[in-house]
Amino acid sequence: MKVLGIITARGGSKGIPRKNLVSLAGISLLGHTAKAALASQLSRVVLSTDDEEIAEHARELGIEVPFMRPAELARDDTPTIPVLQDVVRRLEGMGESYEAVFTLQPTNPLRLAGDIDGAIRLLTETGADSVIGFADVGERHPARMKLSNDQGQMLDPPFAEAFEGLRRQELPRYYLRDGSVYLTRTSVLMEQNSLKGSDCRGWLIPSGRALNIDEPFDLELAEFLLSRNICQFPGRPLKG
Repeated sequence: MKVLGIITARGGSKGIPRKNLVSLAGISLLGHTAKAALASQLSRVVLSTDDEEIAEHARELGIEVPFMRPAELARDDTPTIPVLQDVVRRLEGMGESYEAVFTLQPTNPLRLAGDIDGAIRLLTETGADSVIGFADVGERHPARMKLSNDQGQMLDPPFAEAFEGLRRQELPRYYLRDGSVYLTRTSVLMEQNSLKGSDCRGWLIPSGRALNIDEPFDLELAEFLLSRNICQFPGRPLKG
């Protein structure tokens, strides 16, 4: 399967200034994603950015920057899909076409090449519209959540557990979307304006690697995880 990897890395960020260039264990966040992408079976990896410094750093890492992202697609409220579609259309204008697109967010630096390759195999074998990464919610199960009213009383939501203290093993398995894996057939992205489509398969990310970098604490946690070498095992197809 011919798969295009698109690294999305605009210049602006709020929680951590210049986040995509911030160092994690001696490597930038962009560098961690580039390393996994270049070691994978992706057919081509390109960067979408509006920032010249990020673009130059990507080139130093071996990532192609065939064009810069338009300013109107680099605002704080710009969704991901139009950014990806912009890249696909411009590459198609250059005679390049791909069967699927893998969205690579630098804010998920613990992604492995094995996760990328495994997701591609899963998409190929199942004929699905997409493969998205998920992590088991574990002890933070939705059934254990509560609502609070104006008086401070804690109330059960409609999906609450049958009784307080129900064992986790007796609760249905729930999974939280993880940003490490977003693999979508190009036709679904371009024609349905969707990253998911109607047939989405899950790639289970181990809980020790299910981390999105939004705040400074996330960087500290990622540094700790990398120092303990617990980030070396790829995920697996999610079934049941």
